[in-house]
Amino acid sequence: MKIELSNNKVFFEKEGLKKEIHPFWLRERVNEESFVDRATQQRLFDPTELKKNIEIKKLNLSENFLEICFNDGVKTKLAIQSILKEFSNINDIKFIEKIKWDSSLKNLNYFDFKENIFEEKIMYDALINFYKYGFIIFKNVPVQNNFIVNFANSIGSVRRTNFGEFFNVKSKPNPNDLAYTSLALAPHTDNPYRNPVPCIQLLHCIENKVSGGLSTLVDGYTVTEKLKKNFSDYYKILTEIKVRYQFIDKNIILEDWAEMIQLDENKKFKQVRFSPRLDFVPLMEKEKLELYYSARNKISELYNSDDYRIEFKLTPGDLLMMDNYRLLHGRTSYDANEGERFLQGCYIDYDSTEGKLKHLQRKFNL
Repeated sequence: MKIELSNNKVFFEKEGLKKEIHPFWLRERVNEESFVDRATQQRLFDPTELKKNIEIKKLNLSENFLEICFNDGVKTKLAIQSILKEFSNINDIKFIEKIKWDSSLKNLNYFDFKENIFEEKIMYDALINFYKYGFIIFKNVPVQNNFIVNFANSIGSVRRTNFGEFFNVKSKPNPNDLAYTSLALAPHTDNPYRNPVPCIQLLHCIENKVSGGLSTLVDGYTVTEKLKKNFSDYYKILTEIKVRYQFIDKNIILEDWAEMIQLDENKKFKQVRFSPRLDFVPLMEKEKLELYYSARNKISELYNSDDYRIEFKLTPGDLLMMDNYRLLHGRTSYDANEGERFLQGCYIDYDSTEGKLKHLQRKFNL
């Protein structure tokens, strides 16, 4: 990638293709102190009030900077590297490559918690691993005073739900969710009935004295790519048909319609929703319903297969951070008479981890 000049025009060249950079685009990026607030990086001018016919009067290109004089009298000096970053997606988190994994995964992405970790490079490394694998586990996180809220708010901010700012996961009488029992939980995603669905779940182990109750994870990305390759008709219908997800509690009814496998604008993986106790398939022609039910059964079979599930025991101080758009989680059953199994959970959204990661990139010049 490189910048080239010709006849008072600026060109961006990448992989043999050369395109002109619009003069107005460059004018918007004028960054002298009279134009941009240094603390916030917000413009001190409104670009919608600029003249429509912005043109370049004079150009100079050095090794590190592009100097421009515009026809409205403004002069600026732009760093070449900052221009190239905008065209190369260097800081675009969407371009962190997902690593597919299955039951053979041995590295559980452990990171040791320490004071001030949120401003250390180790947090940058942890978040990169989170985007690659969909989960990370922090060890030795303080278990006092609902520390999970402090942890979440040190990355971004807690996404409050009807379960509260945080929730306690333990067996209790008359639960409003099966999570609050000692029953086994099959792989599922949380809150598929919400709009939008909480992106990231944190689970913090406070106490765990039972022999069962193993935490389980499945990579929905790996499974759906497998389905796409081997059962394309099943994959197709699960990406096309919106089903109704519903949650009913004493004081609220939550519903949303969505595909079980959701794709982005480029038809790439975006999100999975899977909670077969909560989904309601719309009425369709019999043949289409037959195909849909077969597809749902197949993906359920894959999600519940030993080939894709990892199991591990959370110990006091372990904090599991997982991508609720990508991973399915569950647990094995346990005997509550053996002792206490107590986890605390909460949710945050992608802007939390994205904002933190970009801040650390800037801080450590990565």
